[in-house]
Amino acid sequence: MANTDRYPVTQKYLMTRSQALNFPINFFQGDFKKNDVYGVVIDIPMPNNVLTSMVCFINGAANLYFNNGGEYTGASQKYRNLVQAAHNLVANAGMLLPKCEKTTHFDIPRGKVHNVFLLTKGGTYKTEFRPGVIPETEPEKRTVYILYQRVLNELRNCQLKDAAEARRNG
Repeated sequence: MANTDRYPVTQKYLMTRSQALNFPINFFQGDFKKNDVYGVVIDIPMPNNVLTSMVCFINGAANLYFNNGGEYTGASQKYRNLVQAAHNLVANAGMLLPKCEKTTHFDIPRGKVHNVFLLTKGGTYKTEFRPGVIPETEPEKRTVYILYQRVLNELRNCQLKDAAEARRNG
């Protein structure tokens, strides 16, 4: 693939994405087994050379980090629907483990591919999604794709509510 498929990224984006991918399990309470998923990081290419990394954890935290250095964080502290959607994604992401490869390389995606990283006590696992072409023979991928689209949708709703509140408060 040509370099034109690469997304321009800021140092801040690379740093926050790396922190998310290396987030320690001991931050969360619970008796996690080796392959229990406690976090999901999904790199989502968007139009106009925008790359978003959505980070969700088992406690319902969900944040967005953008390749230009922007971010949307903290909404889980205010919006219960977001917490439920993010928790649901992470709680069900384990079904994807058989479709993943263990990795220590966290490359930025090329083209329109979504990178999906699963964080477990036993290491980080990766798979790729090609939205629009997830075959029916891969129900695990279809399910997780739907779940992360729900989280994205909730994050958009939270952003709209925050914007409306900011306008009201002038």
